Amino acid sequence: MKFSIRSKGDETSNKLKHQIKRYLNGFNLIYDEDEPDIVISVGGDGTLLHAFHQYVHRLNDTAFVGVHTGHLGFYADWTPDEIEKLVIHLAKTPFQVVEYPLLEVTIRFNHDEEEKRYLALNECTVKNMEGSSLVIDVVIKGEKFETFRGDGLCISTPSGSTAYNKALSGAIIHPSLSAIQLAEMASINNRVFRTVGSPLVLPQHHTCNLKPVNDVNFDITIDHLFLIHKDVKSIQCRVADEKVRFARFRPFPFWKRVKESFIMD
Repeated sequence: MKFSIRSKGDETSNKLKHQIKRYLNGFNLIYDEDEPDIVISVGGDGTLLHAFHQYVHRLNDTAFVGVHTGHLGFYADWTPDEIEKLVIHLAKTPFQVVEYPLLEVTIRFNHDEEEKRYLALNECTVKNMEGSSLVIDVVIKGEKFETFRGDGLCISTPSGSTAYNKALSGAIIHPSLSAIQLAEMASINNRVFRTVGSPLVLPQHHTCNLKPVNDVNFDITIDHLFLIHKDVKSIQCRVADEKVRFARFRPFPFWKRVKESFIMD
């Protein structure tokens, strides 16, 4: 089996990276940064997001496993004192693959520029780059649902529903559900302007199109990636055909992670 390791870059994470690499080489596993069968993320959820985008072109062939060196994460389920146990599992135990849905974002332009397609593990956010209110039509399944006016919109995956989406009072969705969620950022609601005011959960067969009302530039994020796009015709969001694959060697209950992250001391 071929493996690669992505480190957060701090002293503790780098030390663990070299330790894991040495142990796995000792079991005759091959270190391969180009075509790994498994990617080990050492750091936190942010480190795994970077690893995901580094290998987004290999989602059918690469699985991910996370070691957290800080706070407990939703993607990193191993601790530094469990490294030897993890290494033995990697070297000796066939792992179970757990798949989570992803968000596909397709940006289309008014003129001849080629459309751009992205995959997000957590979320995509859309804001007006000029800093004024975002004014954009929300079209669901080909029919206009509303004209949104406010700071911006966040479209998240189920596994990303515990991140920025939760800060926007979005629902927490179990990642076994193939869905996306649309949450508002400070919408304007008065006698003139009106939005639904609640997060929307869309199933796999529903597509959401965001169509700008004004000719503005957009500040768009795809997870940790910051993008600026001009002359945008539409931003299409849907559940992606691809999925992210996680290597599981033991139970990692989602609701237990939610409880430990947000409720337990």
